[in-house]
Amino acid sequence: MLTALIWLASIWTFTHPVASGFTARTADDTLASPPLLANLSHAARTVEVNLTAGVGKLSLVHGSAANVYAYNGMVPGPTLEANEGDHVIIHFRNNLPEATTVHWHGLHIPADQDGSPLYPVQPGKAHDYIFTIPYGTAGTYWYHPHPHQHTGYQVAQGLYGAIVIRSSSDPLPKSLREKVLILSDNRFRGDGSIELSDELSDKGQVDLVNGREGNVFFVSGKQMPVIDIEPGEIQRWRIVNASASRIYRLALGGQSFQQIGSDGGLFEHPADMKEILVANGERVELLVRGSGVAGSVVPLQALPYDRYVPQTRPGAWNQSVDLATLRYSTGAAVIPQSIPATLRVIPVLDTLASTATRYISFSQGLINGRMMDMDRVDVSAKLGATEIWQVENLVGMDHPFHLHGFQFQILDRNGVPEKDRRWKDTVNVPKHETARFIVRYDDFPGRWMFHCHILDHEDHGMMGILEVR
Repeated sequence: MLTALIWLASIWTFTHPVASGFTARTADDTLASPPLLANLSHAARTVEVNLTAGVGKLSLVHGSAANVYAYNGMVPGPTLEANEGDHVIIHFRNNLPEATTVHWHGLHIPADQDGSPLYPVQPGKAHDYIFTIPYGTAGTYWYHPHPHQHTGYQVAQGLYGAIVIRSSSDPLPKSLREKVLILSDNRFRGDGSIELSDELSDKGQVDLVNGREGNVFFVSGKQMPVIDIEPGEIQRWRIVNASASRIYRLALGGQSFQQIGSDGGLFEHPADMKEILVANGERVELLVRGSGVAGSVVPLQALPYDRYVPQTRPGAWNQSVDLATLRYSTGAAVIPQSIPATLRVIPVLDTLASTATRYISFSQGLINGRMMDMDRVDVSAKLGATEIWQVENLVGMDHPFHLHGFQFQILDRNGVPEKDRRWKDTVNVPKHETARFIVRYDDFPGRWMFHCHILDHEDHGMMGILEVR
């Protein structure tokens, strides 16, 4: 009875999600980055915000209202922005009919503030997440629910949002226009409601193997938005893959761009690319240059990528999908800003300092042959230790590995050394391949999750617990 009352009390209807200072946009308008969470604090170096997860109705597709879960009444949720060194206070309230958490994916914060399934927030209850942003971690992150065995459902219902951490010493010009692109996909019924298949159905069984994928694509909540750019302009794109299972092989119609950052912030040097693979849970930062002809358009596409076992590979897996349109203005070309050749220095984690090597094997639904047990510690380590992890994928489909709480540096893939040093918290391990990384547990003791970030796999037990003490 109490749960039903909470459910009824938390339902609202919202067809035009807006926040103060932002204007509602139609589906065919240009891309708008999600609005920022309003800072309630007037104190220096303090960010204090309100965040509520609740039930409501939103028109996501076809102009029909769908029952959704949403943060502050919008999908995706508003962006949390803070600076390195800021003290962050998030007043979270759970107005859902079920327990949830808010996981601050990629942030290096205390274990009891991480939003793991070990710390659920019950329906109708509130919790304050309080932490300080460490220096050296400026970058693009994201937040999403992480309740035990129900993460995929809650994300599919609409719970996800971006995090932007800034640095006072950012080497890139402040004049660059920034875009936050949150990539997501979903499935819908003919009436516009979200379609979630019964686990016992044929489609539900395919979802269990592949991870649930959708056939409708969104960029920051919009279908096929238009991104305006001037000839000669350089834009900074912060891309988050918030899809439950889909891996995006992104390209800009053959146009080149520069990757400048990954999960843990900026690289040491920009890297020229024509396509990039972004696994679910990963983030990338790009510099997109207006090198096209005035008045032309270029598609942002997801190119084919085979992450599947042959038996459940979707029929359209080998078809490209248009996600957005990059539209060049008809004005005169602008003079591009100067981009430094060196963005920052990333300290080396010395393999000679490693005191242990952990061997992690991924099989279908299992890690090291076992399913998740909330009462079991799978890996124990000492605070301050440096370790090497070897993650081996034993099966014929990709598995993205995510470690909570600590950024790591990839050493090699299949024995081939990684070319560039970068901070990561998620790494895709393709079918029958191996990745090695090095990590230091430099502070924050406690219990931390590590898991496959295909959310159906995580929910069905492909997760373990690292205890740092």
